[in-house]
Amino acid sequence: MEFGFSTPALLFPAISLLFISYTNRFISYAELVRRLHDRWLADGSCAVQQQIENLRLRIGLIRNMQVAGSLGLLFSVVSMVLLFFQQTAAAEVIFLIALILTVFSMGLLVYEVSISMRALNMQLKDLSGESGPPSKVR
Repeated sequence: MEFGFSTPALLFPAISLLFISYTNRFISYAELVRRLHDRWLADGSCAVQQQIENLRLRIGLIRNMQVAGSLGLLFSVVSMVLLFFQQTAAAEVIFLIALILTVFSMGLLVYEVSISMRALNMQLKDLSGESGPPSKVR
């Protein structure tokens, strides 16, 4: 396989799409935190506090996804610079690191989605009355 400029450039569109997804998730969580905070100030509910803590974890995961994705993009650019200076072996290693960072970012996404799904399923159980009284764990 030939390792040229086009190989590291393959990550650019993927990372751009990931960042749109991550940013949209972050914005919607920030909005939800603001609403929950207002609800918590109004009634001091323990359940609302637990939801806020859950969102704190998920927002932290989104931050880590963005950092890993950014580093993946940065390493792709460094790989291209190394190729420009005909440092193919170093460029390949740096590109491998970029791939690993991108995979790590997507792995965090899968973990964050699973946390989100558990929280939503608990809400749905509360709404349908399957779990008896409202659950305190979110």
